[in-house]
Amino acid sequence: MKTRIYNARILTMEENRPVFEGEIHIDGDTITYVGDAANAPVQDSGWDQETDAQGNLVMPGFKDAHTHSAMTFLRSHADDMKLDEWLNNRVFPAEAQLTDEDIYWLTKLAVMEYLTSGITAIFDMYMHRAAGAKAVEDCGFRNVFCESINNFGGTLEEVEQDYHTYNQDPHRLVSYQLGFHAEYTTSRELMEGLAALSDKYSAPVYVHCSETKKEVEECRSRTGMSPVAYMDSLGLFRHGGGLFHGVHMDESDFDIIKERGLYVVTNPASNLKLASGIAPVKRYLDLGIPVAIGTDGPASNNCLDMFREMFLVTGLQKVLCDDPEAVPAMEVLKMATVNGALSMGLPECDTLSEGKKADLIMIDLMQPNMQPLQNIEKNIVYSGSKQNVKMTMIGGKVLYRDGNFYLDSTPEEIYRKANESARRILG
Repeated sequence: MKTRIYNARILTMEENRPVFEGEIHIDGDTITYVGDAANAPVQDSGWDQETDAQGNLVMPGFKDAHTHSAMTFLRSHADDMKLDEWLNNRVFPAEAQLTDEDIYWLTKLAVMEYLTSGITAIFDMYMHRAAGAKAVEDCGFRNVFCESINNFGGTLEEVEQDYHTYNQDPHRLVSYQLGFHAEYTTSRELMEGLAALSDKYSAPVYVHCSETKKEVEECRSRTGMSPVAYMDSLGLFRHGGGLFHGVHMDESDFDIIKERGLYVVTNPASNLKLASGIAPVKRYLDLGIPVAIGTDGPASNNCLDMFREMFLVTGLQKVLCDDPEAVPAMEVLKMATVNGALSMGLPECDTLSEGKKADLIMIDLMQPNMQPLQNIEKNIVYSGSKQNVKMTMIGGKVLYRDGNFYLDSTPEEIYRKANESARRILG
């Protein structure tokens, strides 16, 4: 399918390229032209689809660089609790009852929410991957699985098999990265085995890390090292990767993170709700450590809303650093788009550029919270909300537009199935 989006304001997220007026051409799932209308190539055979943007903004979709999609069934079930109690007493027991069918419908529910928030790809750390993969592919949504092996589930043999299963087709919407749940839930033997797999495939490794003070203190008590230093000593970061949360860091941790080329994925709403703390995002950026943004799962957040996350990232850093200039809006947009894509291994989805995937969103500028149009980028971060997402396109296909979903299942069916799962498991 050949698609043309015209009469648009465009933010490519390429370096030093401000918002401009022009059009975007798409062939199948790939962008073939981004530029002004005067220089646009002519499509001799006509267009299969044309969209008049009516002066609204087209930009890369947001990348949710850390989430647990199927945890939608736990939304507003286990709130106002400490992380360890929440995880061990409420979350793990409930998750043990999940079936493949539950995962399928609960993931679809999450996809609907991602689409309304302008999210075009996720880094999903969850179990029952075959069911989750079917859900996102049936929807036409892009997903990178992050392995979550730990002492309670998964084997190294399964990890290696999944690495091949989900990475063998470069045109597939689903891919896979090595990872594990956390240092405190995973034996040294398993971590060393994962490090060996990382070496075998020169593959990065991702993990929940230094989310709470208790986690860091207990690791130091067991090993004499911080979680970052201990995991690095086992060879887990020789090929890069990333840390989810990264709230409580030793001074030496920053050196390791920078040396290993790790990404840090900050999850401000979840960290606030669980009282885990505020990640030192500005410090990371000052050191040249790339930061991406994640919502975390809908059990701890509880919503999958990148607009809220973006505002919290910058707002919390301004307070933490006592500096209103800390982490400006354009840096936040880069974290939510470019850095997110690169952190999860999607370099083909970072910017709106020729040859990149057509994963894009249209922001409705004709809303009161976007006017006047003095600085569109700042409007998105400081006053934007999900109400401004007019269209979400993934791989050249429109999955959401003007409040309507274009999926293989109706919203009513997805809601019914999700509620059936929640009632069966949680009573």
